[in-house]
Amino acid sequence: QRTVMLGSGVPAHVSMAGVHRVASLVQRWVLGTHHGSVQPDHLDAYLDEFVFRFNRRTSSSRGMLFYRLLQQAVVTPPVTYGDVVSKNTGESQSDTIAG
Repeated sequence: QRTVMLGSGVPAHVSMAGVHRVASLVQRWVLGTHHGSVQPDHLDAYLDEFVFRFNRRTSSSRGMLFYRLLQQAVVTPPVTYGDVVSKNTGESQSDTIAG
């Protein structure tokens, strides 16, 4: 069921506060961490990192998270610059996830 919000009288920042919050966090992260210099070719990789961090921001087991991250880093083949850039065009050869 789709709810149409147009003309409801409720401002978008009230009815979609979560969307605005995430958009604001992405903007702050890009401007703060990367000083606003995000290249379009690398945008997917930057957003993947943001989603990874956002989804784990309230994790109570940071040590286990770091341990699992190291495990994945050891068993996953290296990602080349060409892999990162070609991901946008769908030409990547290493789109598999180990584990």
